[in-house]
Amino acid sequence: MKYDYLIVGSGLFGSVFAYEATKKNKKCLVIDKRDHIGGNIYSENIENINVHKYGPHIFHTNNKEIWEYMSQFTEFNNFIMSPIANYKNEIYNLPFNMNTFSKMWNISTPQEAIEKIEEQKSQLKIINPKNLEEQALITVGRDIYEKLIKGYVEKQWGRKPIDLPAFIIKRLPVRFIYDNNYYNDKYQGIPIGGYTKIIEKMLEKSDVKLNFDYFSNKKQLKNTAQKIIFTGMIDEFYNYKFGNLEYRSLKFETETLNVSNYQGNSMVSYTDREIPYTRIIEHKHFEFGVQDKTIITKEYSIEWNKGDEPYYPINNEKNNEMYEKYKKISQKEKNIIFGGRLAEYKYYDMDKVVQSALELIKKELK
Repeated sequence: MKYDYLIVGSGLFGSVFAYEATKKNKKCLVIDKRDHIGGNIYSENIENINVHKYGPHIFHTNNKEIWEYMSQFTEFNNFIMSPIANYKNEIYNLPFNMNTFSKMWNISTPQEAIEKIEEQKSQLKIINPKNLEEQALITVGRDIYEKLIKGYVEKQWGRKPIDLPAFIIKRLPVRFIYDNNYYNDKYQGIPIGGYTKIIEKMLEKSDVKLNFDYFSNKKQLKNTAQKIIFTGMIDEFYNYKFGNLEYRSLKFETETLNVSNYQGNSMVSYTDREIPYTRIIEHKHFEFGVQDKTIITKEYSIEWNKGDEPYYPINNEKNNEMYEKYKKISQKEKNIIFGGRLAEYKYYDMDKVVQSALELIKKELK
């Protein structure tokens, strides 16, 4: 066998593993069905603007070790994520904070905001929230739910909020201070020059094959490596024997505009149901660009079908039970290791992906 590891997928998980393995003189072959490395964090330079081809990715973490680990490959700028919401041309700050409450209710103090939310909660009589709608209502009240959550959620997930689990909305910060910083993490930023340069450095000592699908080339790959690191969809690996896990997918419409500044912010979410896209990304603002032109991407959330790119796992009870069946048989594999968001069927922030890959390396190469 020519390689120690065949790594299926050149995203962040596979690339971190490849980098660490080659540091220890292991031979790695990294394959990817796409025509580029980097998975969903791939960025492409267009008009001297680094375009996030698969949606915006902001690196953020409270883990100093992970921040320093990533900083060896790049210098991060000091970008702070502060999106805004557009509801029928009314502009609100996100995440929900005193700026949001002040605009919504014409108030100025935290106590007024708390009282307003408590007043609306008292009318609901919800004790144990059973779904996303109930969780949102008892967290921020009906006004914010109706304007800034309901329509967006319906577009994003293609389901009514009452049919979605409560935990989805718990990720969204709620603050009674005037602070538009979306993340609470200590370390935040965008790599100067884009994410692709990071992956290039990680894969410098690995052999890489692009436009090379694992499933189409299984016979050819059979005796290539001692072990396989598989970062694709776990249900596809097992030929959907327990059924196919569900996802939401995305459609992107990207255009170059002959204006220097289109919307004044890197990200504007459109929260009313009537507008078909969920948000518009203006890529130059991630790196404080001053170019004469700008590039925007309209992002649409769509139902996933086999063959589409999977983005967001639908972690409801049915899917989670199905995943556990796949996980159980995957753990019996002797020479195949599953890792990353698709193989583990969960929403992973980038720092957690890096951490997970490093933990695997420790186990593998003691």
